[in-house]
Amino acid sequence: MEPSHKRRRIVQRSPSPQYKLDDEENVDYEPYVPVAQRRQEKLAKLSSWAKSLNKRGIISTTEDRPEELQDEDEEEIRRETLRKDRTLLAEAQEVHLKKAAEDAMKTEAEKQEEEDAEILAAVATRRKLASDLELAKGILYTEPLQTSWNPPKHIRDKTPEQLARLREKYHIVVEGEDVPPPIEFFVDMKIPDGILQHLKKNKIIKPTPIQIQGIPTAFSGRDMIGIAFTGSGKTLAFCLPAIMMALEEEIKLPLVRGEGPVGVILCPSRELATQTFENVKAWTGALVSTGRSPPLNSLLCIGGISMSEQSHAFTTGIHLVVATPGRLIDMLEKKRFTFDNCKYLCMDEADRMIDLGFEEDVRNIMSFFKRQRQTLLFSATMPRKIQDFAQQSLVKPVLVNVGRAGAANLDVLQVVEYVKQEAKMVYLLECLQKTPPPVIIFSDNKNEVDDIQEYLLLKGVEAVAIHGSKTQEERQYAIRSFKSGSKDVMVASGVASKGLDFNDIQHVIIFSMPKEIEDYVHQIGRTGRSGKTGIATTFVNMNTPEQTLLDLKYLLMEASRVPAFLEKIDDPRVVQGNALKGCPVCGGKSISTPTCASGLKQFCRSGSRNL
Repeated sequence: MEPSHKRRRIVQRSPSPQYKLDDEENVDYEPYVPVAQRRQEKLAKLSSWAKSLNKRGIISTTEDRPEELQDEDEEEIRRETLRKDRTLLAEAQEVHLKKAAEDAMKTEAEKQEEEDAEILAAVATRRKLASDLELAKGILYTEPLQTSWNPPKHIRDKTPEQLARLREKYHIVVEGEDVPPPIEFFVDMKIPDGILQHLKKNKIIKPTPIQIQGIPTAFSGRDMIGIAFTGSGKTLAFCLPAIMMALEEEIKLPLVRGEGPVGVILCPSRELATQTFENVKAWTGALVSTGRSPPLNSLLCIGGISMSEQSHAFTTGIHLVVATPGRLIDMLEKKRFTFDNCKYLCMDEADRMIDLGFEEDVRNIMSFFKRQRQTLLFSATMPRKIQDFAQQSLVKPVLVNVGRAGAANLDVLQVVEYVKQEAKMVYLLECLQKTPPPVIIFSDNKNEVDDIQEYLLLKGVEAVAIHGSKTQEERQYAIRSFKSGSKDVMVASGVASKGLDFNDIQHVIIFSMPKEIEDYVHQIGRTGRSGKTGIATTFVNMNTPEQTLLDLKYLLMEASRVPAFLEKIDDPRVVQGNALKGCPVCGGKSISTPTCASGLKQFCRSGSRNL
């Protein structure tokens, strides 16, 4: 049988709907023409109209236009024509000339106010100092890190009035919630015997004011901003809590290879990091010497040295790391160690760390943290704008201030001499005869540092030089020979002004005045340390900026006698009534010591106390 064929079913499709785009009511519809096309058409009509009039010698008027151009916007067409003929370079030049003309009409005070406003806007837009994980997940810590330390009962039993009198006795000013009590003696801080014996051996009997309040605050696990003048013992105040935290972790569960660190201390320069590391090694060694404490492994992480020299540090767990930002980031990226268990972070010279120089490096380092940490910021100069930024990034921080931030050490006699540029070298030899060695000479110019050293060597003076362009070996040799006493004079750039501690420096000579007054405070702070007195001689002349001289004048008003030539310098911001214009940052308008707490160059009296 033949296969039966299926019958195809034919479905009748309904006809497609007919749409009328133009219905009977909208007979005047016109398609849309883009604006640019319409302008081109109008411009072409106007051009042809003008040409026809020119051929006939007729002067064009509004009434002579064709009817379709009667209502045209002449200004718009003129701008369109000019825009086509102009180049981007011509427009940029016009904007530059216009801005230059506006700036020429502004006063110096107005320009300064605009710069200050830009700085404040930049500070306001900064992100908090937090890790990327915390920022991405919106993690916000509201309570400080918990520790097992408690002050002795007789300290806890003191009344708030007694604690206030103790702080007043040592000129300690604090801010924050539930501030831990100040403690006058190392024994009451529950410091191990090994470290106490080491401190006593080095004639450190009583804590300094920053240690009286700072060490108990750090032992309590609180985030802290510590401000004290140079040579006041800040290093012990932030190293000792790190050592105790690492010791506690080691006793609970010993670290094995690949684990750690527990704490990290950041320093802005290699020399300061090396000095801090040597102190940490001495204090941890004193702990082990008693035989009652396990050894603590420390690592120095700075540029210019081979990490293979410290390969032994990686054979066990690392408890403490002292580092500069660049090398620390390199080691973290290479995963030589991690911050998975790191719970203590301290930044020495923190204003320089957070400010423009190292801010991005610090944020990069923060991204490696995986847990909550205790953060401490220490410095001798902490502008108010940096304090406010830091407080936003810390958890219930305690601000400990011994004396006004940025003020010079009162144990240093400041002498300012007007010396012509060509006479500086000769007068330098006279200044060296004021006191016995060792002496430090500062200059911000690296070439000038080398010239001074060469001149002193020719005159028979044993001198070494240190600046950023020297190799690490040369810098270490200079510091080692100067500390040992084999060299009498060190000529240095700003690299040696931050935190370095040299014994028995009686005289500091500032050959060229730094532009920033904070750098001046750090440089003269190399003498007059640990309660000793010293002399700082500063050379100034016509090459010194007037604003820098004005800053120096205000600083000397607080500390010592102001030379006659500085007295004659008038502040352009002084207005009627012998009062200074209010600071745009802290809004001060009163009349007292004219130093602004904001750290900007607008001096006001109400901001003179940095709290």
